[in-house]
Amino acid sequence: MEMEAAALRQLVNAITDQILQGSSIPKGARPASVATPVPARGASFRQAPDLAAYIDHTNLKPEATRPDIERLCAEAREHAFAAVCVQPIWVDVAVRSLRGTAVAVGTVVGFPGGAVPTGAKRQDAALAIRKGATELDMVLAIGMLRQGSLDYVKQDIAGVAALCKRHGVLLKVILETATLTREEVAVGCALAKLAGADYVKTSTGVHPAGGATEDAIVLMRQVVGDALGVKASGGIRTVDDARRMLAAGASRIGTSAGVAMVQA
Repeated sequence: MEMEAAALRQLVNAITDQILQGSSIPKGARPASVATPVPARGASFRQAPDLAAYIDHTNLKPEATRPDIERLCAEAREHAFAAVCVQPIWVDVAVRSLRGTAVAVGTVVGFPGGAVPTGAKRQDAALAIRKGATELDMVLAIGMLRQGSLDYVKQDIAGVAALCKRHGVLLKVILETATLTREEVAVGCALAKLAGADYVKTSTGVHPAGGATEDAIVLMRQVVGDALGVKASGGIRTVDDARRMLAAGASRIGTSAGVAMVQA
């Protein structure tokens, strides 16, 4: 086990060193917004029909009620959003509301802190899948990542990823990038990729440290390449916000402001 952990650390270090070498921002610096080319107003979003195709229409408020979730799903159906993202208790409601549409139903696992055992995450994931969820946004074990327990983090993700693979469910891993250094973000993305995740995601959207930044998206895309998706989430409220994230390399946008964006 020690040899496996050492080999994993060596592999991850090689990946992150390659990504971070030559950066003008020190490895220990926390992610900050940087100037990124923004598509001209009216330009297509990476050739997609419209912005709606990139949006995970989200309501993760603990006080949300059934009518709130049904309204969220009706809006997603009307605007053809990529997915809805709801708390686990509402998955069956969302599945019924969106049956017959192309809108995916997503929910969260280990939300919002990520500091629950892998077995609990797998149980939550299995229940969500049985209820009909086709996308899971799982919070990485952030404290374990920060203390350098790389094998734990990888196995934590892999345990849920294996379950998702068996059922054809998309797995997005939330890093909470605003709480991490650039090196930690790179390591987290590398581990998610090695563990079999389908996406890496910036934020839960509820942490006081903040949400998505362009710099974090650029870094995450550099690490995962084209093999994984990158979801920008947290603080994305306007069309210009979404443009910047997509230009930086995001392939999904998690937001509760999707309707206002597409209407704008």
